Amino acid sequence: MAEWSAVEAERLLREWTQGESLVKHGLSVARSTEGYGQREAARLGLEGAEAERFAEMYRCAGLLHDMDYERHPSVEEHPFVGVAYLRENGWPEEILQAILAHADYSGVVPETHLQRALFACDELSGFLTACALVKPTKSIADVEVAGVKKKMKDKAFARAVKREDMTRGAELLAIPIEEHIGNCLVALQAHAAELGLAGTSAD
Repeated sequence: MAEWSAVEAERLLREWTQGESLVKHGLSVARSTEGYGQREAARLGLEGAEAERFAEMYRCAGLLHDMDYERHPSVEEHPFVGVAYLRENGWPEEILQAILAHADYSGVVPETHLQRALFACDELSGFLTACALVKPTKSIADVEVAGVKKKMKDKAFARAVKREDMTRGAELLAIPIEEHIGNCLVALQAHAAELGLAGTSAD
């Protein structure tokens, strides 16, 4: 591969994944993670094209973190098959290590900011999507931090989402869970149409 990019990452996600919900999950995790990349770029004093490229790496990690999940869902294969493919095709090691670190059984502990951001955004992005889809409008614009926290306590709601990963993610980023929820909400709301979360009013 000549050059890595978010366009190529999304193409791979769609090539490896038939299920629309899993594609949407990749897109939403990508946007949430990208938001943290933008914040980190600003903190580091990066500007312009350099800042954009920095955040794009975060977005690519989000797009690719579950690219092999549909074909290889077992803990023996996911995310190792995808990472092996990406490595063979010249993707940056920073992205590959972040993908490995999002799986708590991979042996890679989330240590870099990118690794922590991807881990933190994975479960929460799915949970925020679920929160939007139960709204009468099905719009992410109508989801609020307080409502999300309330839903987190409802064990019957989106029961497959690991609450402990959401709270651990905020701890890894060294911010309160409320701030983490708010950050991810802002990112998803900014790309609501792309994620299918603009709601009924946009139809």
